[in-house]
Amino acid sequence: MTTLLYKAAGDIRGDDILPLSQLRVHYPDLYELHFKKYADRPHGVNAPVYPLDCTWADVVFLSPVHPAPIFEAMHESGRIGPVVVDYWTLDADLLDPANTCILLKRHDPELRPQPVEDFIPYTPEAAAALSTPSEQALHRLRNLNAIEPLYPWADIPHILHRGPIPVTAFRTAAGDPVTA
Repeated sequence: MTTLLYKAAGDIRGDDILPLSQLRVHYPDLYELHFKKYADRPHGVNAPVYPLDCTWADVVFLSPVHPAPIFEAMHESGRIGPVVVDYWTLDADLLDPANTCILLKRHDPELRPQPVEDFIPYTPEAAAALSTPSEQALHRLRNLNAIEPLYPWADIPHILHRGPIPVTAFRTAAGDPVTA
C-alpha cells in the first residue's frame, strides 16, 4: 500500500516546490507570503535541522498526517469555521532518505531549537507509522482558547526534505497531477 505525505496546496511557480531560502532568491513575493508564518518567531527559520546539516529555511515541509482530522479538531474548538482543506499528496517512496528526516514534534512553544533526539531517520515505513495524529495533539486542538495561537502542526510529526521537490511528484487531493 502506498504511503502518502501531505502538503498544503498553494501558489507555485517553476518546476519545483522550493524551501523558504530558495523562495527568497527566486520568488521574493512568495517568500514574503510564506515568511509571514514566522512573524512572531523570525529566528525560527534559522533553527538547525541536524541530520540534514541545514536550517529550517532549507527544507520543504510535509506531513505524514492527513490534514482533515487536524482542522476538524480546530473547528471543534470554535476557533475556525468549517474548512475545506486543499492539499497535495506525495508518494513517500519518492523521497531520498539521504535528503529527508522526520521531526517528532512535541508542542512546547519554549522548546527552541528542537532537540537533536527529536530527529529520526526517514523511511516510508516510519512515515506510515506516524500517519495518525496523537490523541494529545487532537485534544490540544479541540481545546484551543480564544487567544491561543493557531499552530495546527505544532505537535504533528514533520517530514523535512532538504532542497526542492519536483512539482510533477505531487498529486491533488483528487489524484490529478499538480501543475505550475
